[in-house]
Amino acid sequence: MTLLTSTLTCPLCGHQALETMPADACLFFYECRECGTLLRPKTGDCCVFCSYGDVPCPPIQEARAGRQSACCGDRDRHG
Repeated sequence: MTLLTSTLTCPLCGHQALETMPADACLFFYECRECGTLLRPKTGDCCVFCSYGDVPCPPIQEARAGRQSACCGDRDRHG
């Protein structure tokens, strides 16, 4: 089962926010609600959920389950 929520943690201030992930896309930018820092994926990650979330994005979850290829060139760096 694909999870559609992930808790993002800002690397600057530590603020955590539960966010809904797009089911079929990678989110490249996210603005921290606490400090305003613009989060971008770490090198090698496809999206902010894979870099700063407690659950990777749905395309990566699907790829790990063998159901489809991952977004952004089959990158699987989370976890």
